[in-house]
Amino acid sequence: MSQYPHLLSPITSGNVTLNNRAVMGSMHTGLEDRLWHRKKWGAYFARRVEGGVGLIITGGINPNRRAWFYPFSSTMTNVIDVLSHRIVTRAVHEKGGKICMQLLHAGRYSYHPLSQSASSIKSPINPFKPRAMSTRQVKRTIKDFVNAAKLAQKAGYDGVEIMGSEGYLINQFTSPRTNKRTDEYGGSNENRMRFPLEIIEQVRKACGDDFIIIYRLSMLELVGEGSPQDDILELAKASERAGVDLINTGIGWHESRIPTIVTSVPRAAFADVTKKVKDVVTVPVIASNRINTPEVAEDILSQGKADLVSMARPMLADPDFVLKAKEGRRDELNVCIACNQACLDHTFQMKRTTCLVNPQACYETELVYVKTAKAKKIAVIGAGPAGLSCATVAAERGHDVTLFDASDRIGGQFNMAARVPGKEEFWETIKYYDSMLKKYSVTLRLNERVSADDLIGAGFDVVVVATGVTPRTPGILGVDHPKVLSYIDVLRGHAEVGQSVAVIGAGGIGFDVSEFLVQRYETRFEPMQIGEITTPEPLDEWKTEWGVDFDTLEAGGMVASDVKAPARKVYLMQRKDSRVGKNLGKTSGWVHVAMMRKKDVQMVNCCQYDKIDDDGLHITRDGKSQILDVDNVIICAGQVSERSLFDALTDSAKDSALDVHLIGGAELAAELDAKRAIRQGAELASTL
Repeated sequence: MSQYPHLLSPITSGNVTLNNRAVMGSMHTGLEDRLWHRKKWGAYFARRVEGGVGLIITGGINPNRRAWFYPFSSTMTNVIDVLSHRIVTRAVHEKGGKICMQLLHAGRYSYHPLSQSASSIKSPINPFKPRAMSTRQVKRTIKDFVNAAKLAQKAGYDGVEIMGSEGYLINQFTSPRTNKRTDEYGGSNENRMRFPLEIIEQVRKACGDDFIIIYRLSMLELVGEGSPQDDILELAKASERAGVDLINTGIGWHESRIPTIVTSVPRAAFADVTKKVKDVVTVPVIASNRINTPEVAEDILSQGKADLVSMARPMLADPDFVLKAKEGRRDELNVCIACNQACLDHTFQMKRTTCLVNPQACYETELVYVKTAKAKKIAVIGAGPAGLSCATVAAERGHDVTLFDASDRIGGQFNMAARVPGKEEFWETIKYYDSMLKKYSVTLRLNERVSADDLIGAGFDVVVVATGVTPRTPGILGVDHPKVLSYIDVLRGHAEVGQSVAVIGAGGIGFDVSEFLVQRYETRFEPMQIGEITTPEPLDEWKTEWGVDFDTLEAGGMVASDVKAPARKVYLMQRKDSRVGKNLGKTSGWVHVAMMRKKDVQMVNCCQYDKIDDDGLHITRDGKSQILDVDNVIICAGQVSERSLFDALTDSAKDSALDVHLIGGAELAAELDAKRAIRQGAELASTL
């Protein structure tokens, strides 16, 4: 008997039967937008079909040029589009899968000066103010959606998802926040939902009963003047009458100041919202957002909160998600940690999407792990993200790999990141690598600090140095004072921390340490073992803290927040004159800044650090000297590459055949860049 009977059971909707309840949800990858990437895009989807996913939904495709996300983003408007997309649908169908195209009009989120919306109201996240669409333009746009659906059908797609959530054009019509029209498409909820209903009805008429129509419904908008719950449920029932086969869950708008998908959001946080819609319709309903393990998916389905589950980023992280669940290989699952660093951050930086924990994602035709014809004896020094990635890929390819680390555990600095409240998911990556080391028979030697002489005389063909970083000590007078701690002292639980703290360095580590200190009431923590998971914030507490209420009749589902008092007084400081937090992740940085404000952290820029003594931290700011009377000063002022072993090896092995490589933080001491480290380790291992 399967451990996940609901997740793995088939489901029929309309005239279509899916093999299981797992949907690969829509995610823009950057491969959609260029014709020359079609084969790569097809290979990306086909790999997920091989991994067992029941249904795939593409990233958003625009029904006309005004709908563009940005100039020259992907459209479905002509025969050339049809022919190019057949490469994708053929790749999916050859593997036995089903795929729907998401049709998306960006509306006022379009990043170009020709954008249109229901009303001429500028988005706070876009410099371009849209023009209000005339009634004639609305009807023309409906025809464009229908035409795009017909072309998608000719291109071989099994159906379409009509994107009506996340604040895009259709949502701009259905929400009173952005619809101030006075014609037949504005005013009452009946008029505001006319636009999507006419699209659904006409697509059904044009494409027939065997064509899947999914409607992505904005179930909780999380913006001021957003749609109240009654209006949303009315639209759900009306969309069913109009002819949809499935209703998918959309949560929040891109401009919402409440997080919906970052790692600090509790798993399956919005499943109860989906349940409210499921209770009023008979067509299957899809749950989404922060569903990243088979257990979470099974729980949602078994409790009747949804009929299917949508997982976009989890399918990036592990294309074999469904297959591993089916075969009882849960311990081998590479779980999405919801970091956004290589997926959504890349999307908004106009880069190709990939995945921090799976660098093969969207590079299926380029980063290939081919079995080696000649096994080599390889030593990898350092069991942080770079070393783990390199060791496991090299061993998977058939090499004889030994992994050394001076610590008593694998994971490197991930062991500290996972201690930060809201980053508990990082333990999953450590657990995954622990399983891969065992699966591919990597010899693991912990608590062992090796020298160049040890390695040169041990018969290795290749040595990969991934010894990571050490904290940088800034040149501040009194930096050796007993008040001073490093971030390692704090996050590893070896130091007691007082009730008032100054954190020097406002990069990612500084924010993590600050969040750790304001959320944790204890002053000392014992180190954790592999397999132990710290308890994340309960959903009810998270909702209270962010001001979210699934039952409220208030617009947008928002209520007043109630934030717990911080555990400590924290000053988060930087020398630079830029806004504190400016250089954090594009799609998650604002969440960290918002939490610091909620916890009354004083974020200070333009600081000159004068000295540290018994009185505290002496600083100069705006030409004025002051003393921060703090119990501790915590140094988060960057890192220095630890490359002494590499230098010794390259010097000692000059006349030997030993092949020596340097990767990860040891090669470049960036801001603990696990994304680069894991990719670099995998790429090197793929060539050895």
